[in-house]
Amino acid sequence: MAALIVLLVLIGIVVLIGIFIAGIYNKLVKFRESVSNAFAQIDVQLERRHDLIPNLVETAKGYMGHEKETLEGVVNARAAATQARIEVSGDPGNVEAMQKMASSEGALGGALGRLLAVAEAYPDLKANENMMQLTEELTTTENKIAFARQNYNDQVNNYQTYKMSVPPVLIANALGFKDSAYLDLDDEKHKRENVQVSFDDDARPFPPQQGGPVD
Repeated sequence: MAALIVLLVLIGIVVLIGIFIAGIYNKLVKFRESVSNAFAQIDVQLERRHDLIPNLVETAKGYMGHEKETLEGVVNARAAATQARIEVSGDPGNVEAMQKMASSEGALGGALGRLLAVAEAYPDLKANENMMQLTEELTTTENKIAFARQNYNDQVNNYQTYKMSVPPVLIANALGFKDSAYLDLDDEKHKRENVQVSFDDDARPFPPQQGGPVD
């Protein structure tokens, strides 16, 4: 009889431990999914940003063709950012790829900022309806990226805080829960002001230059 009681107690303990671990596991899954969903929102906006750039460059090219270095800088930065996004492949747990993407997007932001600043020197370009529309869409997209990034980093913080607490920290790695990377798209090497361009006539222009079209 005593042996049976001991066995039942042991079974009860094992069941309670199993329920306890299952609770931690489910909560980790919930936090991880929140991170993945938040990153998906960033990814959508980054894709939109990348999609706007070819039309933006093509429109600017017709008016500021001699600004070859500036235009090519944007094109090359977009290509690098697109490749970095592909390498992340929707996995915010790929820390190295996330860092590369953040740096590439920061460089792209810097290149866009320079392009839009130089565009101030060209009244005809500033008055172009397509340019105004693209710039407005880009500004809206940049704002959405900033909002989505803040939400993503908040979700990462919730996940990481729980994952590193006790007792989840004792079992999270064993259950396959990797760290998720915070995302800072304003890398120090490429830090710039938000993309906001004024197309008012009284805006101070850069001195116009002469040159031929971009190949």
